[in-house]
Amino acid sequence: MDAMLWMFLPLFTAAGSALLSFYIMQARMEVALAKEREALVEARSDLKNMEKETEARLKATEEESRRKSMDDFLGEFRVEERHYMRESKSLFMNKKSMVLQERLYFRNIPLSNWVEHELTVEEGGDVGNLARAASIFTARALGSEKPGAPALTGGKPERGHHRMLKG
Repeated sequence: MDAMLWMFLPLFTAAGSALLSFYIMQARMEVALAKEREALVEARSDLKNMEKETEARLKATEEESRRKSMDDFLGEFRVEERHYMRESKSLFMNKKSMVLQERLYFRNIPLSNWVEHELTVEEGGDVGNLARAASIFTARALGSEKPGAPALTGGKPERGHHRMLKG
């Protein structure tokens, strides 16, 4: 029996060592797998964050390009304005009036006919302020918040008459 014990003892030791080594390696592989899964989750999280950031940048860039193209489009509108003084003499009164004419253009294409206003000028009155107050193609007259922003339609003048074909 002693001989058998001495023969199988190394075999049992080898088998025990193999099992112990197998379980240790299994635990190491599970730790390595857990680390890889953690790295994968972190990489996916970083990728989703980059994707969201890229989408946000893309939307901001699209919005900025839309805004710039709209500003460029609106910048192509301009108003041509002219005015002159007219005196009406009658038997008892001498009436002085300013005739203001405006026309809306897109680049060099007229969008409207001449819009004409006849404004009575009082003695000592400021003609420049009167012209600005009667203009229908200004932001103030249209209720817009941006000063100098061109508009496509005209408002009703304070005095006189106006004609527009397109607006």
